[in-house]
Amino acid sequence: MDDNSFSTLSPDQGLFSLSGKKILVVGIANENSIAWGCAKAYRAMGADLAITYLNDKSERFVRPLAEQLDASIIVKADVTREGELEAVFDTINSKWGRLDGLLHSIAFAPMADLHGRVVDCSREGFMTAMDVSCHSFIRMSKLAEPLMPEGGSIQTLSYLGADKVVDHYNIMGPVKAALESVTRYLASELGLKGIRVNTLSPGPLKTRAASGIGHFDELIAKATERALTHQLTTIEEVGAYSGFLMTEQARSVTGELHYIDGGYNTVG
Repeated sequence: MDDNSFSTLSPDQGLFSLSGKKILVVGIANENSIAWGCAKAYRAMGADLAITYLNDKSERFVRPLAEQLDASIIVKADVTREGELEAVFDTINSKWGRLDGLLHSIAFAPMADLHGRVVDCSREGFMTAMDVSCHSFIRMSKLAEPLMPEGGSIQTLSYLGADKVVDHYNIMGPVKAALESVTRYLASELGLKGIRVNTLSPGPLKTRAASGIGHFDELIAKATERALTHQLTTIEEVGAYSGFLMTEQARSVTGELHYIDGGYNTVG
């Protein structure tokens, strides 16, 4: 878009349009997922979607949601299984021939390691958490790169526990810190190709993934009390912010950590 892009958008496009954009969403588990809030926003802004599900068990929850958004591609993707992630991008290349946006919204740590002290984390548990939660983002970005010859937007999800010690967040803190660092390096390496890479860091949300964190209700109560707005964010608010970062108007925004938490991160 040129400098007059804002004024040349048609009324049906709105100011921040994703009309004609092709976006891959990885990480929807159910209607409470952050990825679901983002997918809804992308579709409302005009994007065509590819949506993945983890396995046959999760398909019965994810497929109806994907069909609700008229997703063009609905495909299985378990990043721990050899070849499944590559198959997703092969399908996208075959059907679309390109990709404009990617949302990585997956994380995992074995329960024993997630609920234990960092100092007690097993080698296997740490490697599993890093592989699923962090290295998969690198792999997806590598696979997305050749499908974004004219640039694109790649995003992932983190949490305040990557920067501050948050009780009971445990091993996911260091893992998410690595993910945030990876975001900056990928942004540097892919920037000349017009590919922007950003991390979203919402406040605590009652998602399926978050339910595995110990004493989560206490964390929710503390965040609500200490946030400057005294309110929790919503998946719809995260989706709206993410949607903006997918647009051409955000083409100069990259390598950044974006807090969406009612100002909670600013409180010492």
